[in-house]
Amino acid sequence: MQLYCNSVTQYKRLPTREVKIGDLLLGNGHPIRLQTMTTTDTMDTIATVEQSIRCIEAGAELVRITAPSKKEAENLLHIKNELRKRGYHTPLVADIHFTPNAAEIAARIVEKVRVNPGNYVDKKKFELLEYTDVEYAEEIDRIRERFTPLVKICKEHGTAMRIGTNHGSLSDRIMSRYGDTPMGMVESAMEFLRIARGESYHNIVLSMKASNPQVMVQAYRLLIQQMAAEFGECYPLHLGVTEAGDGEDGRVKSAAGIGTLLEDGVGDTIRVSLTEDPEFEIPVCKDLVKRYTSATSVGTGIPAIEKIPYDPFSYQRRECFEVGNIGGKQVPVVVADLSKVDKITPASLESIGYRYDEKLDKWNISDTAADYVFTGHQLLDFALPGTLKVIAYAGAWAMAADKEKYFPVYNASGFVLAENRHSKNFVMLDCFSDETPINDFSHLDELANDPSVILCLSSGRQHAMPAVRRMFMELLQRKIQNPVILMTDSSWETADEHLIHFATEAGALLLDGFGDGIWLGMKAKSYEQLEANKSATSGRNYLNNTTVEQFVNATAFSILQATRTRISKTEYISCPSCGRTLFDLQETTARIREVTNHLKGVKIAIMGCIVNGPGEMADADFGYVGSGVGKITLYKGKEIVKRNVESEVAVDELINILKEHGAWVEPAGL
Repeated sequence: MQLYCNSVTQYKRLPTREVKIGDLLLGNGHPIRLQTMTTTDTMDTIATVEQSIRCIEAGAELVRITAPSKKEAENLLHIKNELRKRGYHTPLVADIHFTPNAAEIAARIVEKVRVNPGNYVDKKKFELLEYTDVEYAEEIDRIRERFTPLVKICKEHGTAMRIGTNHGSLSDRIMSRYGDTPMGMVESAMEFLRIARGESYHNIVLSMKASNPQVMVQAYRLLIQQMAAEFGECYPLHLGVTEAGDGEDGRVKSAAGIGTLLEDGVGDTIRVSLTEDPEFEIPVCKDLVKRYTSATSVGTGIPAIEKIPYDPFSYQRRECFEVGNIGGKQVPVVVADLSKVDKITPASLESIGYRYDEKLDKWNISDTAADYVFTGHQLLDFALPGTLKVIAYAGAWAMAADKEKYFPVYNASGFVLAENRHSKNFVMLDCFSDETPINDFSHLDELANDPSVILCLSSGRQHAMPAVRRMFMELLQRKIQNPVILMTDSSWETADEHLIHFATEAGALLLDGFGDGIWLGMKAKSYEQLEANKSATSGRNYLNNTTVEQFVNATAFSILQATRTRISKTEYISCPSCGRTLFDLQETTARIREVTNHLKGVKIAIMGCIVNGPGEMADADFGYVGSGVGKITLYKGKEIVKRNVESEVAVDELINILKEHGAWVEPAGL
């Protein structure tokens, strides 16, 4: 398989084996299944049953429950029986990490078990080990001896299995040979898959999870290519961004990673890992999946391409020249759309990161302040703050006195015909919309490599991403190196739907290295129209916005942060909690966020237990990990700094560690 999917221009589900999980069929073209994981103590049968019921009634088609030891694995029978007694027959999945004996018990009880290759047999000590080929083969034999009994039990009882690799828990053996790489993740799963196939056991689902969507997307693509090359077939894929966090950031990060793959027909089941009650993950899953329920025509009319001119298996930003502060090696810019505001005033700019202090006659500029503002036909009657610049329609721009602050935007034909141009021109190109003839690249040659032109790519299609990506391929083939702004419009209704749409469409392009700026637009004029804070769909009021413009600007910066293309705030890698969690993860995450959210670029991991501890933290700078009831262990990177700190003072101790390592700055105003 040259690629990782059937087509990059037409939507087609990737063919995968059919897997039976109880009465549920997964893969082989069946609907994309939605799942979540309980956060209760597995030994608390009634609490786990009742939370499972809330998840099922929210729409979960699979419910995963942790089984960290034999006693929890045995209690799965009581949980299952109580659910069945209450009339619920949704398949249950046992989550296994370090305990093969628990897996072997659970496989006789529930419909599916999940094992993590990184810690099912191997133990992680963060040691660099050197293996000869013979020694490495001996290690595989050791894995086979330990793993085969579970395979045979699953085969005998008709139990399905997920081989679930996590980026942060690769074994020392894999890390020593492959490094901390997507290919290491793939090989970790393939070792176990080869053993299962050797036993003629195929009721298998695979996953390649990471907290970094770039790594996650690359790993899934490589896995598909490897399975196709080695076996001539693919097993179903469970998609997820692990430790995505909570609120807006967790949703955006999940949508960027999961949505990028779904756009290409990859994925048979999904789980969104939010640090929130598990039933609130399901509406996000629904928003992701419903985009593809009638997507069979997606891509019709987009020119086919035989060989894509970039590497989809490793991140490399598209090369382009600079036009002002756009393009080249500069971080992507954000364009805020204020064109729907009837009269733009200094107060209007507060929603996009600029607050004017009348007493001091001074602008306060946030780290998430837009770089450009689109005003449509309006010219502003006040001085602009800092480096903020204005984009306006060409007619309005022509009337502007300050041509250093104002720049025109044209459609392609308008720019070609324009007599009075600027040294920086934004030129919009519609990519293969229904009204655009296929293979219509008529204006490209006239715009190509014009040193004044910034291309603004969009498409009127319901699914615009494949069309815009195809135009990027055309630019690469023709060696056109103008910088490009991604223009992404949304016609959905609620804030949740807009959030998922923007993160999927723009995030997918950014993760492939495409885009030097982001310009989001939506039809809603008032924030009330977004119905942003419906507790039934959002779980809790996670959006702190009062205007459409504030929502869109915050979303743009969240997408850039999630795709690691522009860092503007603190990043939190927090696990979604489960029965192993040793403290109130949601409350603790909120407390840590409250005191550290001003630390731009610092990555803080908040993990409920040692399973999701130093390994799962992957590339975090600092870690806060449950190590016992009421006890917290604090990390700098993967090194323990303070062990078994009382939870009442652990947040203060985390701040002290941040200070000791030069990562702390005092919040503004203190």
